[in-house]
Amino acid sequence: MAPLTRTETSRSVIERRAFSWTWLGVAPFFLFVAAFLIWPTLSIIAQSFLDQERRLTLQNILELGRPFIVSSYVYSLQLSAVTAIGGGALGGLLAYAITIGGLPRPLRDAVLSFSGVASNFAGVPLAFAFIATLGQLGVVTQWLRSVGINLYPAFSLYSFWGLSIVYIYFQIPLMVLIMGPAFEGMRREWREAAESLGATSWHYWRYVGLPILLPSILGTMVLLFGNAFGAHATAFQLTGGGSQGNVVTILIGAQISSDALANPGLGNALALGMIVIMGVCIGLYTWLQRLSARWLRS
Repeated sequence: MAPLTRTETSRSVIERRAFSWTWLGVAPFFLFVAAFLIWPTLSIIAQSFLDQERRLTLQNILELGRPFIVSSYVYSLQLSAVTAIGGGALGGLLAYAITIGGLPRPLRDAVLSFSGVASNFAGVPLAFAFIATLGQLGVVTQWLRSVGINLYPAFSLYSFWGLSIVYIYFQIPLMVLIMGPAFEGMRREWREAAESLGATSWHYWRYVGLPILLPSILGTMVLLFGNAFGAHATAFQLTGGGSQGNVVTILIGAQISSDALANPGLGNALALGMIVIMGVCIGLYTWLQRLSARWLRS
């Protein structure tokens, strides 16, 4: 077969570079991202440097150092960290049980179905469910009181630890959904090879299993951290936006929609701080997922 001439080669390259309509399939996705992610983000950045008269200013950024704003960020970071660790630990154990642990198939399917629903069960319905369960007149609270155990005032659903319990409720199923495939990606050959060399179950998990799964576990916990840090409706409904609900999202809502204390510029500056933190979370998650993919996808 005769080799292609330069003209034929150029024509072949042009044909490969010809316009294709296949990209239209992802056009709705990019339009959605541009309309509901990129444009709002750019708007927040721009309005963070504008005062109420629409003049350029750095005052909004400087006000982020005020004590009540710093304490709000610290409160939100602590709440997100506690729920990410707690939800990650409990969800990781549950994910292990339904995959490697060998739970019966019907029970596994039921847990996965429940996790798919519960991970999206938040906001007003979740707050009402916990108020009806663990509130001062909740079903569980009254039952405990009938057996001589008084939760209140030592415990409050509307305190830091009360909010943590509510957040962990939707963190656990999210951990299950993400870590389930990671556990299933553990190859049986790795365990058999370790056992053939005399390793016990403890040695296998200590030197093989956990090092491989650690990037996935940490990455999912980072994702849980961001999930809790951006939550608003659940905390607002539980606290009513009061002093106990000192989370950043509630403070942003107060600055933007309040009649008396409205300061949209400060609200946008607060949101800009959240964007920075969420950007760090996404970066860490992406990096950790790349580390785990080297083993689980090889």
